[in-house]
Amino acid sequence: MASLTGHISIIVLVLLFGGSKANPAAPSHSQLDVNRKKPLQTFRPYNIAHRGSNGELPEETAAAYLRAIEEGADFIETDILASKDGHLICFHDVTLDGTTDVANRTEFAHRKRTYEVQGAKVTGWFVVDFTLKELKSLRVKQRFSFRDQRYNGKYQIITFEEYILIALYADRIVGIYPEIKNPVFINQHVKWSNGKKFEDKFVETLLRYGYKGAYMSEDWLRQPLFIQSFAPTSLIYVSNMTNSPKVFLIDDTETPTQDTNQSYYEITSNAYLAFIRNYVIGIGPWKDTIVPPKDNYLGQPTDLVARAHAHNLQVHPYTFRNENSYLHFNFHQDPYVEYGYWLNEIGVDGLFTDFTGSLHKYQEWTKPYPKKQKKAEALLHEIANMLKNDGY
Repeated sequence: MASLTGHISIIVLVLLFGGSKANPAAPSHSQLDVNRKKPLQTFRPYNIAHRGSNGELPEETAAAYLRAIEEGADFIETDILASKDGHLICFHDVTLDGTTDVANRTEFAHRKRTYEVQGAKVTGWFVVDFTLKELKSLRVKQRFSFRDQRYNGKYQIITFEEYILIALYADRIVGIYPEIKNPVFINQHVKWSNGKKFEDKFVETLLRYGYKGAYMSEDWLRQPLFIQSFAPTSLIYVSNMTNSPKVFLIDDTETPTQDTNQSYYEITSNAYLAFIRNYVIGIGPWKDTIVPPKDNYLGQPTDLVARAHAHNLQVHPYTFRNENSYLHFNFHQDPYVEYGYWLNEIGVDGLFTDFTGSLHKYQEWTKPYPKKQKKAEALLHEIANMLKNDGY
């Protein structure tokens, strides 16, 4: 793991090894020195590190994000929830059971609760019943039993601000891609002063750290950001506070929107795409709704990508994973074949992947940075001339 910290500042090292308990102040321009950093690539689809490089390391941890940056991610993606005392944290589930050691912590045994979440009764230890200090005392584990378990118990939950600092202190420009997660549930259970909502605190944090500007603006290129959510009302609400680009996430065909109770077919209609484009720059659908499979073989692609592009919306599908259990038979257990299909045949604008390094390698092989491409072409031309001169 030592290579993860080669070009990261002391503040991120502190975060990685769990020594920070306070939220540090926003970094100054001189600290970031963005003018000297390698810029974000914008000539090929985005490599979006889904919860960090979580195929290798426990999700949503500093280590997973650092690994993703090291492996070539364009954006590091995270889910934002809130603690009992109103701190924003990076965590996917509203319950702590699946990816922490909370069930083994006897001091928290009495905290188990049952709440309604998106219309269903859920029992477990909920993020909203724990203070930030208590959450920091937990240790994170790998979600899937078939992935590497060696790093279980080594890392802690990080805050939204700590996640931002990991991106800002990287040795190149790395974008962030935070999700306003379960806003209906969070606003029901966490209250802030002055009538503030979860979405208000979310945007205030981004603005405090300098994230602003429309897509491809100078400000955006200095600190790239996509704001995402499954809740269209949240995206519309935050549009009044920031012009940073937003992406509307779309669940499977059976799941209605959590805030407006709209069906998949309604929110993917031409009329709705025409409406939501006033607030978002793209959509993030589950990939199996774009190309529905049958018996683990790909079916006929829908026209969703073409229709989204016709409305000038980007398409960033989720989630791409290397394991055979997630690869349709058409790809012959080869994730690179899957990447090729989605990038070249379906023509998406970015991919959420658990294995950032794999996607980066594929893109470097097939569409390298222009300078590398020119060098490769020059070398091939030189070799051809040498062979020609030698009589071949």
